[in-house]
Amino acid sequence: MKLSRLALLCLLLAVSAWAQSTRTWEQTKYDDFEKGTAHGVAVSSDGALMLAPAFTALYTSPSTYLWDIATDAEGNVYAAAGSPARVYRLTPDGKARIIFAPQELQVQALAVDSSGAIYAATSPDGKVYKLVHGGPAPGKTPEGSHTTAEVAAAQEGGKPGEKPHPSVDVDPSYSATVFFDPKTKYIWALALDREGQLYIGTGDRGEIFRVDRNGNGSLFFKSDEAQIRALDFDNSGNLIAGTDGSGLIYRISPKGEGFVLYSAPKKEITALAVDKQGNIYAAGVGEKRAAPPSVGQPVTSIGAVLSISPANGQQGAPPSGTTQPMPSALPSIANLGGSEVYRLAPDGSPKTIWSSREDLVYALAFDGEGRLLAGTGNRGKIYAIVGNQYIDLAQASANQVTTFAPDPKGGLYAATSNLGKVFLLGPKPIPEGTYESDVFDARNFSRWGRVEVRAQGSFQLFARSGNVDNPDRNWSPWKQVDLQDNLAIDAPPARYIQWKAVLQPGKPMPVIDSVTVNYLPKNVAPEVDNVTVMVGSRVPGGARSGPEGSAGGYEPPLPTVKDKDSIVVKWKAHDDNDDSLVYSVYYRGDGETRWKLLRDDVTDRFLNFDSDLLPDGGYEIRVVASDSPSHSAADALTGEATSPRFEVDNTPPRIESLGAKAGADQIHVIFRAVDGFSPVTHAEYSIDAGDWQVIDPVGQISDSKTENYDFEIPLPTSSEANQGRTIASSSAPEEHTIVVRAYDRFDNMGSGKIVVNRPAAR
Repeated sequence: MKLSRLALLCLLLAVSAWAQSTRTWEQTKYDDFEKGTAHGVAVSSDGALMLAPAFTALYTSPSTYLWDIATDAEGNVYAAAGSPARVYRLTPDGKARIIFAPQELQVQALAVDSSGAIYAATSPDGKVYKLVHGGPAPGKTPEGSHTTAEVAAAQEGGKPGEKPHPSVDVDPSYSATVFFDPKTKYIWALALDREGQLYIGTGDRGEIFRVDRNGNGSLFFKSDEAQIRALDFDNSGNLIAGTDGSGLIYRISPKGEGFVLYSAPKKEITALAVDKQGNIYAAGVGEKRAAPPSVGQPVTSIGAVLSISPANGQQGAPPSGTTQPMPSALPSIANLGGSEVYRLAPDGSPKTIWSSREDLVYALAFDGEGRLLAGTGNRGKIYAIVGNQYIDLAQASANQVTTFAPDPKGGLYAATSNLGKVFLLGPKPIPEGTYESDVFDARNFSRWGRVEVRAQGSFQLFARSGNVDNPDRNWSPWKQVDLQDNLAIDAPPARYIQWKAVLQPGKPMPVIDSVTVNYLPKNVAPEVDNVTVMVGSRVPGGARSGPEGSAGGYEPPLPTVKDKDSIVVKWKAHDDNDDSLVYSVYYRGDGETRWKLLRDDVTDRFLNFDSDLLPDGGYEIRVVASDSPSHSAADALTGEATSPRFEVDNTPPRIESLGAKAGADQIHVIFRAVDGFSPVTHAEYSIDAGDWQVIDPVGQISDSKTENYDFEIPLPTSSEANQGRTIASSSAPEEHTIVVRAYDRFDNMGSGKIVVNRPAAR
């Protein structure tokens, strides 16, 4: 079957329109992959996609802030909430119930002992309560032991012992007792040792209390820092404490003897974790103050910062009926200076293993594989830190991941704030994970080629395209990319494209290291945005125009200097394909129809040339831009623009009919200035090499190509003329030389001279 000539021509034109170098969009770095949307897919810092552990939302609480969670041996999860203060119990079957609702603003910390008793610390001006299921709780309190429902009713106006009718639905099967009152404003952390003794980290005085099983407690350690923010135990049973103020990490022996292991670069230690090898991990946030705050000074800890709602920047309101003030003068998230994670080796040597300017670390824990996990805000991300690498493991549908607690089945619970939710990070990978890339803007209508993928394991790749930057606005449907047969993407030509990867577990586990999309933009003609001609100027040697820029992009102006004998042409141009451009410069005089080549193969965006190349007259300059350096001669496209009309005048005015006649005290001078192209703008005279004096034409206005001049030059008297002469004859005639000159609009100058004799004095 033979093609007709017309069909063949159309085919060649279609190919020509697309003919240029193929381009690629490659994603292989963490910064590339982080811009996409992951569901069950983790992103490693070295630039790889892999399946993440299952991450499931178990419970969304009515509270905005969940400060701490703890688990018991039966798999129940207890969550400490704030504003108003609550303790929630989440059973393994997913049922949630309030088990404690004290009058304080926050339940800040939780601990569960081996018998299942729950210790709940409240703030501000708080206490440590002991919550027991199914019976009275032993402990010392002047008010005795009451159910948590009775406590809720009492704070709403009822009396302990009466049948409770609280507005808060509190589980009546739990009893609450004030276990210990440290008589301090804030309680930040709780920790239980191997003997079941409870350690309480407090502020404003930086005190740690130790309380035995019976509620007998005393001051265990006093720091010169204002806040004890985090507690944990090392493998030898020493208490590890982190502070707010100078970012200190203490090791405190069972006898209460403290030693500063590390003074962190950050001001506040927000979380601690100790691995099986004895390494201590600590998270630090905020810039250090000049000096630690004194007792009673407003708290500026990260815990207080969380009480600022990101939605409106306002501090969380206290519950109805309370008068307790919340901490004031809170720093903004933007001023906290990012966060860091430190590792203190068993010998005490420190090392910073992770840092971020965008994420603030609130919690540290270890998963079932022994990897260190960091819960962060304000993007709700969980990172796994392994050596010097990290993995963007999961992202919660909340702003801050505030705390972790172990799941007896090998997973890890995570609690969040803004919104207050509980999640389960499973020990096994998710059955299927998806990752959608960022939308790529090819900037021009483009055809899509093959996809190059560097990966292993089981996965599928899909792609779609569209001509608006929002994929939800009538893009093409997702179509699977045939990687086995190495076929081109099955998506219509368009400006935008996006790919999606679906990963499934297997051996080996799927890992995608890079995805490269080949595409061919349709060639678009370059555009010359404007052309400017400056007569009497030039661009000095060594000056170069900048790289090709997009229309409207900033480009520093070219330097120019005055040069009467030179003309500079400069222009702006751009190419939407980012092709390299070369320019041809043409000129055309008034009344002419053909453009004549002035200079070819210009790579700069300016041209200097001598003005005497053009005879006197009016001209236009045309600049033609070609993308031929990026295409074959048959496929190259051009764009052009023409300058406004300009004039060239290299010929000076002529001085005609110059005459002079001397009288007794003046010289009468006449002449005519004639220019062949532009008006005569002004004229001057000098007598006997004296200063130049401006003269007006006849009629005074100088606006014509021919101007007549008629003027008189005063002369000195004979006595003035003879002053200072040593040899002179008063009877001899005086000779005077008169020079006149005239300028046209282009500063061309013509001159004339005449000698005149003044009659001798009698």
